Amino acid sequence: MNTEIRNLEPKQLWNNFADLNAVPRASKKEERVIAFMVGFGKKLGLETAVDTVGNVIIKKAATKGMENRKTIVMQSHLDMVHQKNNDTDFDFDTQGIEMHVDNGWVKAKGTTLGADNGLGVATIMSILEADNIEHPAIEALFTIDEETGMTGAMGLEAGYLNGEILLNLDTEDDDEIGVGCAGGIDITATKAYTPEKTPENTSAYKVTVKGLQGGHSGMDIHKDFGNANKMMNRILFALQDISLLSEIDGGSLRNAIPRESNAIIVTNDTKTLEDEFYVIAKAIIDEYSTIEEDLEIDLEECMLPENVLSKKDTEILLKAIYTTHNGVFRMSPDIADLVETSNNVARVLVKDGEIKVLCLTRSSVESGKMDLAYNITSGFKLAGFAVKLSGSYPGWKPNPNSPILKVLDTTYQTLFNEKPKVLACHAGLECGILGTNYPNMDMISFGPTIRGAHSPDERANINSTQKFWKYILQILQDIPLKNKG
Repeated sequence: MNTEIRNLEPKQLWNNFADLNAVPRASKKEERVIAFMVGFGKKLGLETAVDTVGNVIIKKAATKGMENRKTIVMQSHLDMVHQKNNDTDFDFDTQGIEMHVDNGWVKAKGTTLGADNGLGVATIMSILEADNIEHPAIEALFTIDEETGMTGAMGLEAGYLNGEILLNLDTEDDDEIGVGCAGGIDITATKAYTPEKTPENTSAYKVTVKGLQGGHSGMDIHKDFGNANKMMNRILFALQDISLLSEIDGGSLRNAIPRESNAIIVTNDTKTLEDEFYVIAKAIIDEYSTIEEDLEIDLEECMLPENVLSKKDTEILLKAIYTTHNGVFRMSPDIADLVETSNNVARVLVKDGEIKVLCLTRSSVESGKMDLAYNITSGFKLAGFAVKLSGSYPGWKPNPNSPILKVLDTTYQTLFNEKPKVLACHAGLECGILGTNYPNMDMISFGPTIRGAHSPDERANINSTQKFWKYILQILQDIPLKNKG
């Protein structure tokens, strides 16, 4: 399995990626991948440690002639987003990712690929195990739980690292150098309801929204991809006068734009419901036809559920979600084309007497992050929901005078005869968090080109990975000398 991946160049990187992808590594379930990385470091005879939260640190001395260069921290996260298509039979807890090559890209078969951030991890592994690559002293930092709370970065205490420069390998365009990122906060709105017995002489329907692109709720939020939860809410709102709601199950992870949503409704007027359903479904499909070519909105009869929500509970729920902002809230007035603040309505679950709505709010400005969070919180509280804010993490403020930025900029121009794009991103990178306990560390982020992260359409560009490998090998040689004294 994955033989064709192992034969790609650079072989050491792709082989390490294949080895890593054979290990299940969901966020908050990283026990096996932690053990894998510890075994990797110890097999090489390198100093290997696991901190109190589960981050793995592997240290390697400088190669001969590079001892006078600054110590660097090479950092990537071990966990990956587990997403699959509804028709894909795959168990993330027991199976390794099944990969294949498709027209210059490495893809997975119906699941996320794990290139975010597995290619970064594999790159560091390849450098640690090599005996023919020149480099300064390296402290390899493999963090856990980046995708669902960044608890690894938050839990890393001062004293584990001595490096002066941090290279974060978690950027998804090979011509970009990251110098800043957004912070984020989770919003969880919950509300109990009293289920009512389904009326007699009614019919049940399953409403399905599927085929959306989905994607990363930070990097892709400005692309106006469809949000399955908001689409489903719009459909149910249009049908509420002639139907009763029983269940909703939409979206999955907070940091993934929801691709699919399912709901069960009942009615005593099937003809009117079907007529009105196809009107609203066609309107939505037409609106998104340019950007969401594979969107499907279906209606099919199903078994009658035992219970439904009351008309009042349904009205309150649908209005609450309708008023919840989704997508870009504000563009940065300081950095061109940068999303400053956004929200992703990521998960809607209605079943067994409980409503739960999960959002992820992001902003590169702390006050802007909290402003939108309070905006959304206020709407849910007015609708009678209990709201919890959690998992708040800071952004990473750009430093235009960063010494390592100058190194990467110059090296890129020398190798590729063009200027890289130096920018901040709307995703959450760990640099801002790591900087709280290591405030004097000079940080930078870069990586190979990845598309569709956090979705089953995730793919890694082969030529870009080769370019990235060439780039990082030269960066290692260009690390500045230690400060005298």
